Amino acid sequence: MTSTAPNENIKDNLKDQISCKLVSEIIRERIQAKGARFHANDNISDFIQPGELETLEREVATRVRDLLKTLLIDVDNDHNTQETAERVSRMYLNEVFKGRYHPQPKVTNFPNDRNLDEIYTLGPITVRSACSHHFVPILGDCWIGIKPGEKVIGISKFARVADWVFSRPHIQEEAVMILADEIERLCEPKGLAILVKAQHYCMKWRGVKEPETSMINSIVRGDFRHDASLKQEFFELVKQQSNFGKNY
Repeated sequence: MTSTAPNENIKDNLKDQISCKLVSEIIRERIQAKGARFHANDNISDFIQPGELETLEREVATRVRDLLKTLLIDVDNDHNTQETAERVSRMYLNEVFKGRYHPQPKVTNFPNDRNLDEIYTLGPITVRSACSHHFVPILGDCWIGIKPGEKVIGISKFARVADWVFSRPHIQEEAVMILADEIERLCEPKGLAILVKAQHYCMKWRGVKEPETSMINSIVRGDFRHDASLKQEFFELVKQQSNFGKNY
């Protein structure tokens, strides 16, 4: 006759407890154990292990389906919404909020061998986000001004990083600050300026329903903050962009 050791019973019980947990609970506990933040506009990809994103996608789809049912939509018989929950789940985790769940795109920096010290401006870069208050779109353009330091990065990388940062639930003011932090970390410029002009569907589609209103905000750091002529040059270059005044 064989007997099971007490330690093995404990291990089996722990495995059963873990297997009963939702993957969102497992990831949340992992984040909290590190004392990290997981606000709507934080990236949490470091805490998601291989295979968990696919499991999370199925869990989110279940929750979205529950929401649709609570809204009294007959998802079992309505041909238009039978797979809506799955589509919404994929969209949130892999597209519109990918900046939360996926790592930053790979960005390689290079030495500034020529000691370039003149500013350059990129834009307009299309940015797409969602209002963290209502989860409806924010669509707009972004301009980035750089006075290089000892490192430079390819100009296409600015667009990739901007897309990654904005693909989260945001308020516009914080999104610009997070983008500035990321660019400073990647290339350590002597000066950085960012301007974003966007329209918010929480104003266009609901609430006050103002279809033409846009929000513009900017951030300047380093030499752009301390040199008024440099700051002015950046804004003059932005004005020269042909579609600065376009509507979305």
